Amino acid sequence: MVSAALDDRTLECLKEAASDNEYYQAVNLSLLRDAPDYRQTFRPRIRQTPVAATRGLCCDDQVFYRSGLALLLSFPVWAQWAAYPTPGVPKLPDGSPDYAAPAPKTPDGKPDFSGVWAPSRRSVVNSQEGQGVPGRPTGPFWDLNAVVPGGLPYQPWAKQLRDKRWTDFGKDNPDVGCYPLGILQDLTHQFPRRILQSSSYVALLMERNFSFRQIFLDGRPLPEDPNPTWNGYSTGHWDGDVMVVESNGLRDGLWADYLGSPLTDQAKITERFRRPDFGTMEVTVTVNDPKAYTKPWTVKLTWQLVTGTELMEYICIENEKDVAHMVGK
Repeated sequence: MVSAALDDRTLECLKEAASDNEYYQAVNLSLLRDAPDYRQTFRPRIRQTPVAATRGLCCDDQVFYRSGLALLLSFPVWAQWAAYPTPGVPKLPDGSPDYAAPAPKTPDGKPDFSGVWAPSRRSVVNSQEGQGVPGRPTGPFWDLNAVVPGGLPYQPWAKQLRDKRWTDFGKDNPDVGCYPLGILQDLTHQFPRRILQSSSYVALLMERNFSFRQIFLDGRPLPEDPNPTWNGYSTGHWDGDVMVVESNGLRDGLWADYLGSPLTDQAKITERFRRPDFGTMEVTVTVNDPKAYTKPWTVKLTWQLVTGTELMEYICIENEKDVAHMVGK
């Protein structure tokens, strides 16, 4: 996660730390992530690098961490096969992708969800993970309470816990420690994911940590007394052109969003996936967790198809040097 508010000294550090091309990619990454159409901006990718490797630059530790570069500066690299065209993409007369074309179908007539997908809006934020920078991040990954109509219906203890996590700037979020995120944060995370689909099985391959999630379409019921896991257990069925997925068996203590809205082991999650056109995926998520919330609540998400690129290997824990500096309040 990066900040768009890069001061002059930070930009000078970037100039010294990278070639001209890398410098402008880094600046563009910080300033263009809010572009409403992610497909029409370039897709620079970043890797974490050891903090020690940056300390010979003009940035001292405080400037480095307060600017958010602890999580940004690792020089951008392009995804593998970035210039290789995605097959089967419909074209407009000028040769550009026609993302408004009809959604494709599988051989059995179901909507084909296959492809690489990313949230339709890569939010610029002015707050970093656990760094205490003033400002309030927005968007479903950061704060579901701000995007669900009427706000989330917290139980009193859940509201208190969420407020404490927000006060600590999300320093204990699983994303900070490179742990699995669970269903909700995986659905909203800015990193892309690939959907693989067959008639009886759907897999979501997440670029973040190269993790995966399984959805079974073979008619099996959800387990009655499951061993709790990060992603739980998911089964699906078709309701016309909508894939309806139900999940249970989540481990206790998950975070629904970055600011710390809780999920418990009593949560049941229902997702409705719909592809209205070639380039769009609508995901409507309903959470029923009576332990943490007074009633079920629903959030609507939108993904865009990302063409001309592939997932790249991103292992969060590799060269991880940030957690020790996540001081919170």
